[in-house]
Amino acid sequence: MTHHDSSLLKLVRDQVAPHRFAELSWRGDFSEYLSIVERNPAVARNAWQRLLDMIETHGFVRVERKERRAALRRWKIFDDPFGDGEDAVYGLDEPLAQLVQTIRAGARGLGPERRVILLHGPVGSSKSTIVRLLKRGLEAYARC
Repeated sequence: MTHHDSSLLKLVRDQVAPHRFAELSWRGDFSEYLSIVERNPAVARNAWQRLLDMIETHGFVRVERKERRAALRRWKIFDDPFGDGEDAVYGLDEPLAQLVQTIRAGARGLGPERRVILLHGPVGSSKSTIVRLLKRGLEAYARC
């Protein structure tokens, strides 16, 4: 192993934080897992359900629109609660509400649960920002 290899390994070890990995890891048999689920049923939720739970924990505000009969929900996760609003997404309330509806349908097992969500649009239309906010939200939610 060269000096470069050892410094790279040290960097990876430092970034992985073994104690944090150990905190998030679990080993046991199926009966132990069932005991955990019995105490905390949320453990058994699928990815769609966890994503929806995370979005809903941040809440929403109702936005009245003149061109729409019904109010629209503006989901606060997209206001960037992690970066003090620096990465907030504006002007996409309706597409974001549709995205959350798709996630909700997946959480209920109504179709998209076996699909991949594709965000498409022109350069600079906040696709990466939306994914980054969902990722940050899931990271924070997983720590709870």
